[in-house]
Amino acid sequence: MAARRNVGLDSNREMTVDKTRMPVAFLGHGNPMNALQTNRYTEAWRIFGASVPRPRAILVISAHWYTNATAVTAMPRPRTIHDFYGFPQELFDVQYPAPGAPEVAELVADVCKPRWVGQDIDSWGIDHGTWSVLLHAFPDASIPVVQLSLNAFKDFDHHLELGRKLSPLRDEGVLILGSGNIVHNLRAVDYRKPDSGYDWALRFDEAARELLEGSPSEVAALDAHPDFAQAVPTPDHFLPLLYAAGLADDEPFDLLVDGHAAGSISMAAYTLGLDCDATVGSAAGPAAALPDDVPTTESNL
Repeated sequence: MAARRNVGLDSNREMTVDKTRMPVAFLGHGNPMNALQTNRYTEAWRIFGASVPRPRAILVISAHWYTNATAVTAMPRPRTIHDFYGFPQELFDVQYPAPGAPEVAELVADVCKPRWVGQDIDSWGIDHGTWSVLLHAFPDASIPVVQLSLNAFKDFDHHLELGRKLSPLRDEGVLILGSGNIVHNLRAVDYRKPDSGYDWALRFDEAARELLEGSPSEVAALDAHPDFAQAVPTPDHFLPLLYAAGLADDEPFDLLVDGHAAGSISMAAYTLGLDCDATVGSAAGPAAALPDDVPTTESNL
């Protein structure tokens, strides 16, 4: 039986966590409308969350905190950020009131040394790359959440190595998630392809799958793939995958769910160190569609 211990959240309550080695996951989050819908991807996230031993905290590397430094959220009560434009009010009304974990933020900074990680106490919070998946995976929002930013000025090898440095957190009860999309080209979105991908998207996704299921530490080399420029026109949604790959080193990932949305967005998700069968889910159907009047290249998707 796993050892268990109590971790105080505040003076009034505490939670019991498993002191086992936590799994790792990369979740393809798609557009934020998935937060409001049930489909085969959100069902896979739900099954994933139900399969994970209860964490001390969740550390998320989200594509949507892409900035000029490496920082970790360290506030006790992070705000829910609605970092997009043009969506229905129902989406802006969503709140994910998970507590923060300043003590876990300190652990993140410690394990990343000598690389510097700033402590963000008042700037960021929980963005939609995080809450859109956590709403399904951990709907009660009771587990503390911290986010690690993506430093836009660093190369792929830097992000892969930083992922490796986070590995000790898994033994401290911290569940680490990368949230992005392996293929993410908003200029190529085709609403006539709600549940399929272009040939170049399929090829790149398959190349990523071969590496993740075989030699995850080589994922950074995908920048030499002939379809890379179309699949990854900007690095923000690809970088969270490098953190997951760094955490894995050469331990193979398991596919949680795969598929594509709007031709040019991969919804593939992978897990590491977790026995989780998403095929038992009852939900079906494609990823959420964008509202017709949302400009894909101006909405921070």
